[in-house]
Amino acid sequence: MQPTFTSIREARRWASLFLQQHQREPRIADLLLEHFLNWTPSQLLAFDDEPLPVEVENRFVQAVQQHADTGVPLQHLTGVGHFYGREFQVNEDVLIPRPETEELVLGVMDYVRQKNLKAPRIVDLGTGSGVIAITLAIELPSSDVSGVDLSEEALGIAETNASQHGADVQFYQGNFLESLLDQPFDIIVSNPPYIAFSEKEKMEDTVVDFDPEMALFAEEEGLAAYKTILTQTSNMKQRPKCLAFEIGHEQGVSVSALIHEMMPEFHTEVRKDINGKDRMVFAFSNEPK
Repeated sequence: MQPTFTSIREARRWASLFLQQHQREPRIADLLLEHFLNWTPSQLLAFDDEPLPVEVENRFVQAVQQHADTGVPLQHLTGVGHFYGREFQVNEDVLIPRPETEELVLGVMDYVRQKNLKAPRIVDLGTGSGVIAITLAIELPSSDVSGVDLSEEALGIAETNASQHGADVQFYQGNFLESLLDQPFDIIVSNPPYIAFSEKEKMEDTVVDFDPEMALFAEEEGLAAYKTILTQTSNMKQRPKCLAFEIGHEQGVSVSALIHEMMPEFHTEVRKDINGKDRMVFAFSNEPK
């Protein structure tokens, strides 16, 4: 039976309870209303005694029921993910951006500014929706930024996002650095697939059923992508000054060991995220450039 509401307040109350009954996060109700009404959180609180427009009501109820029944992420219902204060288009072909990845971007930006690099060449491997590459291109306007992904569909989303934000990023299709070994880069940044397939059954359906598998999982207990990138990097004509990887919270030692083994002229730092978990490995060349 389709619920009916006399006010936005009633719609919020119904949706919150409905989501709770289905073991979903009640906060999704407000976020969906803000999206469909194009309101801020303050507006939602201030005007919740107003009637919910009919054209919004139908879409809102359908979205709430769909999330409750299937776990489809909020970002897929709205078509929008947020990253570093900006909106990006997302769908089932790309990984939904996470707040922890913003810290990886901040680390790259800090490195560029500390080293006073005037026009750094940066490549984002496994770019997906392009959030890392686009953010770096905007925040470091003198930089030369490229993004690479194996998925043609993901690259289409990335190019749309770059155009929407007026970001100058060159996108390439390929297996990480495979087709760019002759190009010199100062910084290689990547949030590659790093979850072991053995972890799949423990993960929430909102992730496993909707994020692309190729962006989540990797062979060799989640280390295969790092090994591929490091092998390719070690074969570059000119090696980078900095490597910046997002990692699983138990992979700091393993990824650092791979870097030391395959590129011994680099020293590594494992950095924690906002939740106090190991989330990034930065590696810096000891050799003068």
